[in-house]
Amino acid sequence: MQATRRRWSVVAVFFFFMLLHQSDKLLISSLAVRIQETFQITKTQLGAVSTGALIVGAILYPIWGYLYDRFARPKLLALASFIWGATTWLNAIAPTYPVFLVTRASTGIDDSSYPGLYSLVADYFPPKVRGKIYGLLELTMPLGFLCGMVLAIGLGGLIGWRGVFYITGSLGIVLSAVIFFVVREVPRGQSEPELQGVTQTQVWRFSWKTAGGLFRKPSLILLFVQGFFGVFPWNVITAWFLYYLETERAYSETMLLVTMGLAVIVLAAGYPIGGALGDFFFKRSPRGRIIVAGTGVIIGALLLIVTLSIPIANQWGFLVALCLTALFIPFAAPNVLSTVYDVTEPEVRSTAVAVQYFIESAGAALSPLMAGFLADHFEEIIAGLRQLPPALSWMANLFAAGMPLQNAMLLICVTTWVLCAIFFILVGRLIPRDIAKLRRTMEERAALEKAEQQA
Repeated sequence: MQATRRRWSVVAVFFFFMLLHQSDKLLISSLAVRIQETFQITKTQLGAVSTGALIVGAILYPIWGYLYDRFARPKLLALASFIWGATTWLNAIAPTYPVFLVTRASTGIDDSSYPGLYSLVADYFPPKVRGKIYGLLELTMPLGFLCGMVLAIGLGGLIGWRGVFYITGSLGIVLSAVIFFVVREVPRGQSEPELQGVTQTQVWRFSWKTAGGLFRKPSLILLFVQGFFGVFPWNVITAWFLYYLETERAYSETMLLVTMGLAVIVLAAGYPIGGALGDFFFKRSPRGRIIVAGTGVIIGALLLIVTLSIPIANQWGFLVALCLTALFIPFAAPNVLSTVYDVTEPEVRSTAVAVQYFIESAGAALSPLMAGFLADHFEEIIAGLRQLPPALSWMANLFAAGMPLQNAMLLICVTTWVLCAIFFILVGRLIPRDIAKLRRTMEERAALEKAEQQA
């Protein structure tokens, strides 16, 4: 009973850490117009602000992953929270755009700290329920977006965007103390089914040989490649969707809050629903999680096309379609994370997720900048398409029917989600073998532990 209370208290601390951290991280989107007015910058320069933080985070993912697999994860998480608070304060006092760009990029240092959090949760909860737990924790991403939007709309006009950053930065420092004193380390691999009832005498530590084995798992390699494309849509949406509603669809603050509030609530529900469905089908087939992930991606891409095609005047029709889209697009997230842990050894799980996120962020970091560039140069792109041979120039009419930022988002999101669906199909063919291999490894470790205890 005490162990159960302890693990749920850890989940609660991590939930609030991720919720507030995501609120701070995604504030840029909600405050984009005010920041643009302050520094008098273009959409391309505004997109570079998000891209800078993503690049820094991508570079540091492998370092965080290695540190988490070598040292105490709770202490490193407390450090990450403190860095979050300190860098956000620096960002708030930036006097010019170049300084703002650099200080915002520095906030990416702590953005890559989640692998240790997820691996610690994996050691508290067995595989059969991890999808639900990760789905619960990933609720914080859309809810953080919503909290950031409420903060921006409610306080941005009163205390300015700098004042909002002061608040979120201070919360990061407070949470660093909470994590340091409340969260405790546990043995790596203690929740694996094969080790239940077995007293662990060996400490399985990070090794380069085991880490190198990650790149010999076919399904994991395909998941890494899928991840490269999978984060493009999320970075574009979080960086530009509020700006799109405010400028190209001319939403008032009230309608903006209603539309995004309802959509984000539905999006938040999609994470635990997707995770629970993944757990349900995983109990019946090792391909269960991948089937759910692929289905969510395909349906989400189709619904996004429908949503952005709805006329500007039909705001309520747009809202309904947006909510339907929001329900399905998070299905992949908890299932991909759970699948990574389904095929990796406990002592290299932080590294595995760090590699996953590094590959995701390395390419997708450019997506906010790409969307801003496409929107800024929309007219030139249309003119260029019209110069192509007739067999291809029809694309000019297709894109000319939409608005610049809308077309940029649609092109990036749909293209990359289609690629993700293809990779999920390939992963589904390979995943049973890699899962079986990990289970054999855990059985061998359990047998070794029992033999040593008998001796």
